[in-house]
Amino acid sequence: MVHHSHSLFPCAFARRRTIEVMPPRRNEKYKLPVPLPEGKVLDDSEGKRWVLGKMIGSGGFGLIYLDISKPMCFMEYERLRSFVIQSFPTNKQDRDARHVIKVEYQENGPLFSELKFYQRAAKKDCIKKWIELKQLDYLGIPLFYGSGMTEFKGRSYRFMVMERLGIDLQKISDQNGTFKKSTVLHLGLRMLDVLEYIHENEYVHGDIKAANLLLGYKNPDQVYLADYGLSYRYCPNGNHKQYQENPRKGHNGTIEFTSLDAHKGVALSRRSDVEILGYCMLRWLCGKLPWEKNLKDPVAVLTAKTNLLDELPESVLKWAPSGSSCCEIAQFLSCVHSLAYDEKPNYQRLKKILNPSGMPLGPLEFSINGQSVNVHTPTNQKQVDSRKAAARQVDQIQNKLKEKVHTERSAESFTTWRKRQKEDKPIGLMNNEVAQEGTRQQKYRESSELLNEENSFPGKSSYTYLHNSFYELYQDFTDNINKTQSPLWHTNTSTIGTEVTDLQSSARFWLTIPQFTLSEETKADVNYYGFIIFLLLILICLALYFL
Repeated sequence: MVHHSHSLFPCAFARRRTIEVMPPRRNEKYKLPVPLPEGKVLDDSEGKRWVLGKMIGSGGFGLIYLDISKPMCFMEYERLRSFVIQSFPTNKQDRDARHVIKVEYQENGPLFSELKFYQRAAKKDCIKKWIELKQLDYLGIPLFYGSGMTEFKGRSYRFMVMERLGIDLQKISDQNGTFKKSTVLHLGLRMLDVLEYIHENEYVHGDIKAANLLLGYKNPDQVYLADYGLSYRYCPNGNHKQYQENPRKGHNGTIEFTSLDAHKGVALSRRSDVEILGYCMLRWLCGKLPWEKNLKDPVAVLTAKTNLLDELPESVLKWAPSGSSCCEIAQFLSCVHSLAYDEKPNYQRLKKILNPSGMPLGPLEFSINGQSVNVHTPTNQKQVDSRKAAARQVDQIQNKLKEKVHTERSAESFTTWRKRQKEDKPIGLMNNEVAQEGTRQQKYRESSELLNEENSFPGKSSYTYLHNSFYELYQDFTDNINKTQSPLWHTNTSTIGTEVTDLQSSARFWLTIPQFTLSEETKADVNYYGFIIFLLLILICLALYFL
């Protein structure tokens, strides 16, 4: 009898059980627990308190709840509990919940295995040190916050508090069918980071698949490998398990992606994880696997996988859809297939295969209905805010520029006089203006060289972003000028026309010149007009005096 079971929720860590040759043993203790009431207060083993919120799903043999606890005293907890019992949590509580609480009967095995994995191999301090050691921006393992026991209606429950995550990739795949190649390779690189960490801590995951890859809840640009209910300690105390086939345990795991060793009933090892990851990447890119029509026949699936690996790279290259290439995945699987049972994978070599140029990873992108969609993060939001602030600064500059143009236009009646003044201007003054113009051009060059140095500085991507954001704003600004075709920009033929041209020819100047200043020629004009007005006032006063 073949058994199926599916994950039913977007942000939980439930296992989607898989097709097996032998059905799982039906035992009374392995059933979904009776739901706990909302508002129930749970005390973990370290004395921290958690409050059950809305139940958001169930899968495997456990229930998943939101945690709505806040730092408060015991009496406040009791009042909150009474409130939640009388009314469902508000949508705001649901949105603000940062943790989830997974609950199972005490005697169930999967949650116990997952809990042991976190306690032994995935403590927050260990993950933090690993991130610093490997110079990663993050590691895609959900954070563990606590665990404990509780009682309800005479039954003992085990619970575990985890970081809340977002939608799983299986739901995105169900909508899209396939992922972009760049997204597939990105996911592969992130999972290699995770696998290297857990392998170094004596564990293998054993059930990598889209349903167990979840995006962050507050940072959906990050992807996490969740659900360690099937994790296996392949190397306890540094002693690697021995290779031994066991037909009674054959074909365990998710039949679509499970490794050849698992098909043969061999205990999982590091090569099993990277082999499963290769099958996943092939599925995400091509939308299907060669053995998908035979999932009810595990032996046929084993044969198809064996043929695929024995005939690499041609077997993968010809499977790729038209217009696409699977050369990286073919090379990845070839490298994996050459591993010995107890051999440590060369993670850096595998990463090099997926990212030959070593380019930094950008944001995750998923194609929906043929359109590429970026997954925005709080960092993106900060960038948007900074762009808005820069846009406000550009608006201020534009307003000052317009005011200056208006001042220049008011002097059009004195054009003849100005031309005469220029013709009569002393050579020394003209040379001074030439020197000032040279100084201004020098400032342009210095600012451009500074940006070039910042853009080429290793590890300082924020500089590149700053330049790009200002450049985009500059384009919007100049496009606005071209679209409006205001007479204000075309009737002026004075110095301001030259300054506008200079601005259009050097977008980088925006970073170093926060506002425009009057040119020396304009200052001379203002002084001249002031002097003329002063003389006119004196003449009027004299005329009134003698009259």
